[in-house]
Amino acid sequence: MNGGTDVNNNDAIALNVDLSKPRWDQSTFMGRFKHFFAITDIRKAFASDKQLDEAKDLITAYKKGLCPPGTTEDKLWQAKQLYDSAFHPDNGDKMNMFGRMSFQVPGGMAVTGLMLQFFRTPMEVALTQWFNQSFNTVVNLTNRNAASPTTIKQMLFAYATATSTAVGVAVGLNMAARKSPPIVARCIPFVAVASANCVNIPLSRQVEIMNGISVTSDSGEYLGKSVKCAKKGISQVVTSRIAMAAPGMVIIPFVMERMLKQKWFRKATYLHLPFQTAAIGAVLLLMVPVACSIFPQRASMAVADLEPELRDEIVSKHGDSVQHVFFNKGL
Repeated sequence: MNGGTDVNNNDAIALNVDLSKPRWDQSTFMGRFKHFFAITDIRKAFASDKQLDEAKDLITAYKKGLCPPGTTEDKLWQAKQLYDSAFHPDNGDKMNMFGRMSFQVPGGMAVTGLMLQFFRTPMEVALTQWFNQSFNTVVNLTNRNAASPTTIKQMLFAYATATSTAVGVAVGLNMAARKSPPIVARCIPFVAVASANCVNIPLSRQVEIMNGISVTSDSGEYLGKSVKCAKKGISQVVTSRIAMAAPGMVIIPFVMERMLKQKWFRKATYLHLPFQTAAIGAVLLLMVPVACSIFPQRASMAVADLEPELRDEIVSKHGDSVQHVFFNKGL
């Protein structure tokens, strides 16, 4: 096995742990928060391939009824949370490090810090918005519903459109706000980011909107594909991403304006960028799991609300026994 984990039937131990779902109840916000707080832990973003493979091996072995001696319930859950942080929930593939939610704090604090620091000229605004949308595109494509493959052409179109939107909105507002108080200019990056999220995420996942995403019964039985479920999932992701960015990008500009009233801080220009970056990082440590927890990742929709064709097909096969369908909304 990968990672060198020694497992055999003689060493197997029995643990009553259900690894098919998260450790905490996902029907409540607090349960989802505990789950995402664990898997978005920034330390997991820098786990080695060996550590990730060992976690995967342990989870795979346990599901087969095998475990190495000394395996405890806590060790199993630690391995499961590390696995969830790095492997896609749809296909089990190892995700790009820079697109994982565990990388949102270091990645987000870097790009947001740059946007909040360099906002004065159109060129600064354009470059920082391009950098941010490049990062966002990686995150969106990494966390999309993997059952709906996206072509290179579609990815490039989504990237170009979202970047153009962000740069256009930011530069336009920057020029319009030249005679406004400094705090207005400082808040422009958030408006541009929110606008771009409304474009970038749907376009990055346009295949889901065109073809629908796979939906299942509560027990996991495949029922078909739904465009309505795709639209619901994507709209929830857009809301979550805007909520993730809002506190830092709205509050930190006001904090900076207050700090700049202090003579010592105003003169210490070398502190401005690291101060804003560290402040954004502190906010994101909380907001990444909070934003991910607003909606369940395993989303649902009533059969009655589905497209008529899919609804009729489900009813004809299952009658009234299936009332809701379930799907991965992505992150």
